[in-house]
Formats: sequence, structure tokens, C-alpha cells
Amino acid sequence: MTGPRRIIARVLSDSEDHPDVEAVYGRATKIDPRISIATVYRTVRLFEEAGILDRHDFGDGRARYEESRTEHHDHLIDVRSGEVVEFHDSEIEELQRKIAARLGFRLVDHRLELYGVPADEPLPKESGPKSD
Repeated sequence: MTGPRRIIARVLSDSEDHPDVEAVYGRATKIDPRISIATVYRTVRLFEEAGILDRHDFGDGRARYEESRTEHHDHLIDVRSGEVVEFHDSEIEELQRKIAARLGFRLVDHRLELYGVPADEPLPKESGPKSD
């Protein structure tokens, strides 16, 4: 592994958030200013293809990344701040398995992303019940 890739791997490993490539680039260049944005893009794509990183689209137009983990978790995204809260709820997991079974499937994977605003703030104008 090259020096720049090591730095990018360390930046991603040390991240407690879900950074996009621009954020990874900013953090990596603080360690080594010679790292290019192209190197970050290539490295992130390589890590994603190798199963080291998971890519997320939280609806803000940016691909965001986190280290792949063996333990499952879901995400709650604050639509105002972009903050991502990770959580695990066994009741939700069981409900998803039951729904899949009821529809004739065995669940092999899933992602759950919830979008919200802090409970003490009013809803954004464009929010509200959506009909499907």
C-alpha cells in the first residue's frame, strides 16, 4: 500500500462521521499536502470495490463513506444539519424479517435510513406525509 493510501485509510478509520470524498481529501491533505483529490477518489473507489468501505447516499447529493463492519446498524439522518446517527434496534430487525417472510422471502440484507429533524424544531415546509 502506498503512503497516500495509508493516510487515506487512516483518515477513514479515524472518522467518527460519514465523510464524503471532499472531507476525506481535506483531512488527508492536513497530514500530507501532496495528496491529490484524484488519489482520494481512486483510493476510495478501490476500498469500496474491495469491501473495505460502504458507500451511502443520504439524499444530500454526496456519496458518503464508512468502514465496512460485521455488525449491522441503521442510520437516522438530520435533514437540517446532515448529522448521521447510527443505531440498532432488534424490534425493527425482527419486523423486517417477518415482513419478508410474509411476502415469501428470506431476508439476506437490507439498509434502513430514516430522515428527520430534531423533535423540538418545526418541520421544513417541503416535509410532511408523502403518499405512495
